[in-house]
Amino acid sequence: MSYFRLKVAFLFLHLSDKWICGQIVGSKNLNPDFSMSFFKKIFSSDKKEQAISEEAKQTLDKGLEKSKTSFFSKLTKAVAGKSKVDAEVLDNLEEILVSSDVGVNTTLKIIERIEERVSRDKYLGTDELNGILREEIAGLLSETNSGEATQFEIPANTKPYVIMVVGVNGVGKTTTIGKLAYQFKKAGYNVVLGAADTFRAAAIDQLQIWADRVGVPIVKQQMGSDPASVAFDTLQSAVAQNADVVIIDTAGRLHNKVGLMNELSKVKKVMQKVVENTPNDVLLVLDGSTGQNAFEQAKQFTAATEVSCLAVTKLDGTAKGGVVIGISDQFQIPVKYIGVGEGIEDLQVFNKYEFVDSFFK
Repeated sequence: MSYFRLKVAFLFLHLSDKWICGQIVGSKNLNPDFSMSFFKKIFSSDKKEQAISEEAKQTLDKGLEKSKTSFFSKLTKAVAGKSKVDAEVLDNLEEILVSSDVGVNTTLKIIERIEERVSRDKYLGTDELNGILREEIAGLLSETNSGEATQFEIPANTKPYVIMVVGVNGVGKTTTIGKLAYQFKKAGYNVVLGAADTFRAAAIDQLQIWADRVGVPIVKQQMGSDPASVAFDTLQSAVAQNADVVIIDTAGRLHNKVGLMNELSKVKKVMQKVVENTPNDVLLVLDGSTGQNAFEQAKQFTAATEVSCLAVTKLDGTAKGGVVIGISDQFQIPVKYIGVGEGIEDLQVFNKYEFVDSFFK
């Protein structure tokens, strides 16, 4: 029963960090009756059922291996010869977090939280730094109202659930769509794909390959066709087939924000003629291996269209996995999916607790 688990559970109950430290860590005033009932709630069998599968956990551990190795190599050097956390160690830690693409704003928040602990506890050994970082990052991410999903599912009373996917070329957009289709189909949903990226020669062919591989229908037209027309046909086909999930690919362009905005607005309007209030989600795919460039892409796309959720890909091939922590904290847009491997199973729902657990394992 680690302190991390206790802290996460308390944060679920919206109690403040100071209250936690005052009441849980070393407090003599904690009501034992409350404590026992609290433990039962946290560690009940119901909670265990919500954890991601062991196979998915192993994939996540493996996918974050490069990021973790790089981070802890730097951390080991930063505390070499030091016995306690002091100003110099915190300065070094700040550099490590920024260089790990956690992001400046998020890094400052983490450092501030650790400084508060140093001030409160008077002494923190460097051997405790790993655990402290884990707790504080988990605590920080717990303040967001997202990243708690454990499986691929669609919102209640939403049929079809329509996802419009956006992102620049090369980030893994088409691959993400294919893997999403696989995961939703595996979860028992009927899925239809729409090839509305009609500007790139290979886009339609690539999506067709994924549709064949996963075994789901695809709606497409010739290259150069009107994307809105493809989206319209896709939704009509999905409704006729009683589909549960519709995933629509769009052109990966950002060089002309006005053009992109107009194009996506047109696609949305046309879709709404078939099914009201669609798309239900606009999913922006970001390449996690680009580090800070992923932040910039997110900023630019959110300025061009209403992005509702994010997928961060290619985390397995990079030491820049910290970008997920920064994006999750800084953007009001939730990270919904992460790519942690090349296999068809290696797109996962983003669970912030499991992510932090794997990162600091």
